[in-house]
Amino acid sequence: MSKPIVALIGRPNVGKSTFFNYIIGEKKSIVEDTPGVTRDRVYADAEWRGKTFTLIDTGGIEPDSNDEILVQMRRQAQIAMETADVIIFLTDIKQGVTAADYEVATMLRKTNKPIVLVCNKADKIGEAPAELYEFYNLGLGDPLPISSLNQLGTGEVLDAIYESFPKNAEADESDEYIRVAVIGKPNAGKSSLINKILGEERLIVSNIAGTTRDAIDSKFENDNGKYIFIDTAGIRRKSKIEETIEKYSIIRAKAAIDNAHVCILVIDATEGVTDQDAKIAGEAHESGKGVIILVNKWDLVDKETGTLETFKKDVYTKLAYLKYAPILFVSALTGQRIDKLFPLINSVNEQNSFRANTSMLNSVIEEAITLVQPPSDKGRRLKIYYATQVSTRPPTFVVFCNNAKLFHFSYQRYIENQIRKNFGGLEGTPVRILIREKNKED
Repeated sequence: MSKPIVALIGRPNVGKSTFFNYIIGEKKSIVEDTPGVTRDRVYADAEWRGKTFTLIDTGGIEPDSNDEILVQMRRQAQIAMETADVIIFLTDIKQGVTAADYEVATMLRKTNKPIVLVCNKADKIGEAPAELYEFYNLGLGDPLPISSLNQLGTGEVLDAIYESFPKNAEADESDEYIRVAVIGKPNAGKSSLINKILGEERLIVSNIAGTTRDAIDSKFENDNGKYIFIDTAGIRRKSKIEETIEKYSIIRAKAAIDNAHVCILVIDATEGVTDQDAKIAGEAHESGKGVIILVNKWDLVDKETGTLETFKKDVYTKLAYLKYAPILFVSALTGQRIDKLFPLINSVNEQNSFRANTSMLNSVIEEAITLVQPPSDKGRRLKIYYATQVSTRPPTFVVFCNNAKLFHFSYQRYIENQIRKNFGGLEGTPVRILIREKNKED
């Protein structure tokens, strides 16, 4: 399931950043007693009652201000509100309800999203302060008093957020579908690819980079199986992101990756692999998803003998950590080789959920040790006792040894390669190996 997105909304200097930092457990947002310090959205994952969600801290809203920075912050918050699953409206109980609070409350009611009204700076323990009742006038339900600074009342807020998370009404149905996130930088042809697959102009196709502003799910079935394709806004380098709306698209794209089984990284053949392609690919790799590299616009490339192999070699050189990912050269415009994509998606999805037989796994490890002796240091040699697979998506193995420090990265890579070699290659999926120390007496 996709992680719910929670937007933290409010006027400047009501304590949003302090609340944000406490919830995520680190000082990621700037905290300063100056209105307007948080000028951009900051986001991070948090967890409550076993449920992970993405929390967005926004710049404060001043509805009637014409100050350019405040206008930009208002736009950011509006976009966050439009796309969030749950909205926290943080107010200042010491200041009371202001005209700006009424304006923000009006904006929030129009979203038809679950709203959690929170009154910050209620620094005393005990009965609710009399000032709290004024906030009922906002028409957003029961206000919850908290103190972000003293960490009072935050559990009640998190409970309210948890209860407001969207329920997965289609959980059983979605299990039948392979969820495929189509990712890549702007204007690489992601929407064109999905339109060709769907056979209709469902998604906007434009030469203007960043046309796709949000993640869009499209169900599709054919003889190969059932799929949900998720088109995402192209991810740009942060230094290149100037439009507020594009900044939020990064959050949605990452959420789409988290929610996918397989990620299709679309690369523009006319540009080759760029640093930004590597950045986006890293998001999918780190998330443990199955990955297919799709080189689009191949029909526009002048070809001669060896062009395809040279391009493929360049891709694997620049995306060295994705050497397990298959590459498919296509044209979303003409439909060239699009039919080969579906068997590849099925295969990569299957490999990503692969589970090894434990006895066979340990036979592979024993043979690998026999072929290449484990490293040693200062007369002490690495001893590997046994291995077991602990999870899938991606296949994750725990290897027990006598000393984790002796288990050099190069030997871990060797063990991974032996696992891939003996279990059919595990094409398209990362493989994770975790090292644990275990005394021989254990």
